[in-house]
Parts: sequence; C-alpha cells; structure tokens
Amino acid sequence: MADVSHRRGDIAGHPDATEMRERYAQILQTRGVAAVEELVILAGVWIAVSAYTVHFAAARPELAITNLVVGIALAVLGLCMSMAPERSQDLNFVVLLLGAWTIIAPWVVTRSPDTGMVLSNVIAGACVCLFALTAGGLLMSKRRT
Repeated sequence: MADVSHRRGDIAGHPDATEMRERYAQILQTRGVAAVEELVILAGVWIAVSAYTVHFAAARPELAITNLVVGIALAVLGLCMSMAPERSQDLNFVVLLLGAWTIIAPWVVTRSPDTGMVLSNVIAGACVCLFALTAGGLLMSKRRT
C-alpha cells in the first residue's frame, strides 16, 4: 500500500518546485498593479453614479448618460485588468483615454457646465489617468526585471 500521509518538510525535492517559485514570484510582482486596477473600478463606479450624487442628472442628462457609460466601461475594464494584471498593458492606454475624456466631457457634451459637474469630472478623470499611468509604470518596471 502506498504511503499517502502528509509530511512536513522541505519541498525542494518536488519536481515542480522551480515552476511554483517562478509563478509565485510573478504573482507577487503584479500584486501592486492589481491594487491600482481595483482603484480604477472604484473610480469607474464613482463616475457612473456621480451625476446622481452631485445632482446634475436632471439638468444635464447628456452628461449623466456619458458619465454612466464611461463609468461602467471603466469599472468593467478595471475588473478585467485586476484579474489578469500581467496582460493588461494594452488596456491601460484605453483607461487613460477614458480618464482624459472624463476630464473634458463637461465642456464637450454640455454648454456652460456647473462647478459641481466640472469638479466631479476633472477630479475623477485625473484620478483615473493617474491610476492608468501608475499601473503602466509598474508593469513596465516589472517587465524590465
């Protein structure tokens, strides 16, 4: 009968030990990127609900719809990117573009935007751009090492 008892000890003799160490090191390297992408999810949710929170959905429904669509897109992109941060390099550029669009949307979509609209969109868009640049920088530094 085979011995199936679990013994404590070193796994250095395991045939897949080096592969497991490499995979664990790769997961640890992309952990910070996933945390930044989770902030993109939160920013996307804020952008989606900001029209109703800042109370400009009734006055400017076109900006409310734009924020809702961009916010949902950012939340979905952030979710996808946090699941596989090592493959999210190309999507960071899309997140950066959506952040830039969020910044300029009050002036492009509406005429004479209110202060609340402008502050909400500019701050949220700047945060999204910062998160995208941070995640891209972290991924670039991880690829070099």
